[in-house]
Order: sequence, then C-alpha cells, then structure tokens
Amino acid sequence: MQLNGFDAAAHTTLDADVNQTLRHALEEGQRFDAIVLDPPKFAPSVSHAERAARAYKDINRLALKLLEPGGILFTFSCSGGISADLFHKIVAGAAIDAEVDGLIVDRLGAAPDHPILCCFRGWYLKGLVVLKR
Repeated sequence: MQLNGFDAAAHTTLDADVNQTLRHALEEGQRFDAIVLDPPKFAPSVSHAERAARAYKDINRLALKLLEPGGILFTFSCSGGISADLFHKIVAGAAIDAEVDGLIVDRLGAAPDHPILCCFRGWYLKGLVVLKR
C-alpha cells in the first residue's frame, strides 16, 4: 500500500477462509470500499463446475452485499472448469441474488508474461472488476 502512495495503516488485508470471513463481516454490519476475492481453484475440471459455480456465486453474493455503494469488487477464478462466460454469468447471478446493481467495468485475464496453452483449459485465469451502484 505504501509503495503505491496509500497509508498502509488505513487499509486492512486479510488472508482467511473466505466463506467464514464474509459471513462474519456481514453479521457484524461491516462495509468495505473494495474487496478482492481470489479463492483457490474451486473447479479443477468441468465435472466440478456445478459445485464450483454455487461456491463462486455464494462468495460473490456476500462480497457484493458487504460493499458500500460506489465500492469495487475485484473477483477472480483460476478454475479451468469455469469458462470466462460462465464466470460472468455466476457473478451476474450473485448480484441479482444480493439485490445489487453492479456494473462490470473490466474483464481481466493472465498477464502478458503468463503464456496460455493453445486449448480451452489454457484460459483458466479470469477476473472481473464490478462497481456497486
């Protein structure tokens, strides 16, 4: 934070169980200006996609509820079994369930220094930047 010109003391960083942490924050009435969701791989293959979709939807729904209006959600998936289009649909469904008007302001992927295999599973890194209105 400090290297980017921000007051490190004014920011909180957590490395914690995402489900437990989000639920606890919601119960306590906490609100955030920004949330970054970067969970572990929920769907290593397409056969795990249905279960993973439910998990991604749940954490994104909770995160969107925790954001202040004008807050930004940076949400990511490294699951090869979840396509970028499916991830977009999951996050859109989470916004509907959270009764949040969210705007996707950017789609993210692997950096140029991260080569992608010439197959569908090569596009496993994906992310969305969502602004809560």
